[in-house]
Amino acid sequence: MSGIQIPSLATTKTILSAAASVAASAVLIRTMVNEFLPRPMKDYIFSFTSSFFTRFSSKLTIVVQEFSGILPNEMYKAAETYLSTKISPNTRCLQVAKQEDSKGLEVTMEQGETVVDFFQGIEFSWKLVSQEKEKSVLNRRRNNNYITVMHETKFFFLSFHKKHKDRALTAYLPHILQQFKNIKQEEKPIKIYTGNYENIYHGMTMDMWNGVNLDHPATFDTLAMDPDHKRSVKEDLERFVRRKDYYRRVGKAWKRGYLLYGPPGTGKSSLIAAIANFLKFDIYDLELTEVRSNSALRKLLVGTANRSIIVIEDIDCTIDLQERKKEDAVESRGRNNYHDEKVTLSGLLNFIDGLWSSCGDERIIIFTTNHKEKLDSALLRPGRMDMHIHMSYCSPSGFTTLLSNYHNVDNHPLTPEVERLLREVEATPAEVAEELMKSDDSDDAMRCLIKFLEGKKVEASEENKKEESMVVEGSEIEELKEGKEDKLND
Repeated sequence: MSGIQIPSLATTKTILSAAASVAASAVLIRTMVNEFLPRPMKDYIFSFTSSFFTRFSSKLTIVVQEFSGILPNEMYKAAETYLSTKISPNTRCLQVAKQEDSKGLEVTMEQGETVVDFFQGIEFSWKLVSQEKEKSVLNRRRNNNYITVMHETKFFFLSFHKKHKDRALTAYLPHILQQFKNIKQEEKPIKIYTGNYENIYHGMTMDMWNGVNLDHPATFDTLAMDPDHKRSVKEDLERFVRRKDYYRRVGKAWKRGYLLYGPPGTGKSSLIAAIANFLKFDIYDLELTEVRSNSALRKLLVGTANRSIIVIEDIDCTIDLQERKKEDAVESRGRNNYHDEKVTLSGLLNFIDGLWSSCGDERIIIFTTNHKEKLDSALLRPGRMDMHIHMSYCSPSGFTTLLSNYHNVDNHPLTPEVERLLREVEATPAEVAEELMKSDDSDDAMRCLIKFLEGKKVEASEENKKEESMVVEGSEIEELKEGKEDKLND
C-alpha cells in the first residue's frame, strides 16, 4: 500500500476545475469564430483543425456524395440500398416509406445514424450526413431579381482503418455496386418520373425528376396488338439489352429509338408500360412544352438513370420542330432571350443522336404521334427512330386477346360475327374494350359490342355517301365554271 499514492481531494478538484475551464474556453472560442469571422475564414480554421487531428488517427474516411456535379452518383444510391439490408437492432432511428402500390416498406438510414458492416473480416462504418445550404439564384420571372432558396445535400462518411484502403476501393465498394444491381433487379419497383422543371430554372439541378411507383399491369400477353408485331418488338428489345459489347465495338451509343404511331386509343401507352415491365426499366416522361431551352433539355437527359425509357408523347403537337426563321430572330432582338429561347429541332436531334445522347447506357427513347406524316424526315431516320411501330385499329387477333383479358373466354359463339364487323369498320382497341366492360356477362358484352360495331358501320356508310355527294357537287360546279368560261371566250 505504501507504493500507491492516492491523490488528495484538493488535487482532484484542481484537475476537474482545469478541465471545465478548458471546455468552457473551447466553447467560447468556437462561439466567437462562428459569430465574428467570415465564412471563408471559418471554413479554413475548421478544415485546418480537422486535418491536424486526422494526421494522428489510424482511420481513413471516404466521402460518398449524392451527386457528382449535376449527375446522380450511382455509388451513393448503391450504398443507400445496400445499407438498408445491413441495419442492425442497435440502430436508433430509421426512415420508413411506402408507396400506395408498393409491395413492402422502404427502410433507409436517417441522417446522423451509423451502420457498421463487416466485409472479409474488415470493419466498415457508414454515417449518413445531410446539410442544408442557402443558394442565390436569378429569378427572371420576377424582374431578374435574385432570390434565396434552400438546397439540401446528402452524403455518406465511410470510415475504416487506413491500412485497408486498397481493399476498400478494389473489393468492398465494387461488391456494394454489384449487390445494388442484384437488389435493384429483383426487388426495385418500376418507377415513372416527371420533370421538376422549375428546379432547373432555379439552378437546383440535383432534383430534376420526381418519381412514383408504376404499377401498370400491361404485358405483351395482354396487348391487343398484331402477334407478328408483338413478336418483332420483343425480339428487338431482347437483342438490344444483350448487345452492350456490340454497341461499344461499332462505336455507337447504347440506346434504341422507337416511334409509335397511329390513331388515339390504339394502345401506345399500354405498349410503353408493357416494355417497361418486360425490361424492368424506369420511365422518364419528358414534357417538351415545359422545357425552355436546349441547355435545359441536356440537363434533363443527363439526370436520367441508365436502364431507363425516355418517353416523348405526341411529338407532332407538343413542340414546333422547325428551326427559327430569320425574321423571327430579327424580331426577337432587344427582347429578353430567356423568354424567346426554346427547344429547336437541332437541339432535339442532338438530344437523341448527338454527343449528349452518349451520356448514359442502355437507354430507350420512345416517341408517340397520331400523325407520322407531320414529322420532320430528319427525326424519322434510323439512329433516331430505329423502329417504327404502327399501332392500328383492332384486328380479329387483337379482339381475341381482349375477349380473353376481360371475360376469360378464348372463344365465343358470336366471335365470327365480331371478327367480320372488325374487318369492315375501324374500331380502336380502347373502343372494343369499353364495350366488353359494360357487362360481366360475356353474352351481354358481345351483344353490346356487335351493336356498337354495326352503328359504326352505318356511320361510316353515311359519311362515305356525304363525301361522294360532295365530290359530285364539286365536279358539277367545276363543269359550270368551265361552261361559263367557254361562253365568255366565245
